[in-house]
Amino acid sequence: MYKRVLLKLSGEALSSKDSNLDPAILKELAQELKKVQETGVELAIVVGGGNFIRGKQIQDMGMNRAQADYMGMLGTVINALAVQNALENEGVDTRVQTAVKMQEVAEPFILRRALRHLEKGRVVIFGAGTGHPFFSTDTTAALRASEIDADVILMAKNGVDGVYDSDPKKNPDAKKFDKLTYLDVLNKDLQVMDATAISMCKDNDIDLVVFNMNEKGNIEKAVRGEVAGTTISKE
Repeated sequence: MYKRVLLKLSGEALSSKDSNLDPAILKELAQELKKVQETGVELAIVVGGGNFIRGKQIQDMGMNRAQADYMGMLGTVINALAVQNALENEGVDTRVQTAVKMQEVAEPFILRRALRHLEKGRVVIFGAGTGHPFFSTDTTAALRASEIDADVILMAKNGVDGVYDSDPKKNPDAKKFDKLTYLDVLNKDLQVMDATAISMCKDNDIDLVVFNMNEKGNIEKAVRGEVAGTTISKE
């Protein structure tokens, strides 16, 4: 079992056809995360904002890239607060830290404070990305995992159980990889994370586990190293 993990959630994983934030999905997620926290694992979370806004979509409509990315950061804060509320409803002590200062809403990101929260058994959710435009929440996950010295990044995918050589939703003959190196991902141009995030994971020797979060219990299995996903490592 890993001791300290960073869980990367997509914003879409919190949504349904009827709602950008589905209360039933949030409740089920919080109950599963509570089981993980009760094992003694130190848990940090980075959540995306794609259920509200995607910077690239806004950019394609003619908006300045930096402005679009800042709008996306605010979407991640909404999701972080929603996950915090769901966890606290289950009795899990949680803190949200944001890379863009908004003291009335959440703590600013301070590494030593985040580490102290983790050591005390609190779940820490990082919002607002890196605080800078032109960086994705994948890069945020790689950066925060490096800063808190996480053992692994657990990349929870919405309905996909690992890394394939092509899109399994479009190609029924797509081949799934059980293990890869970061160089494999870069050389094969596999769309797991953006290249900046992949390079950061490689340079800091952090393992990445890609798995399907839609199967109940998979987050806990991933923490235990038992999930049927794809493991990406330096070697």
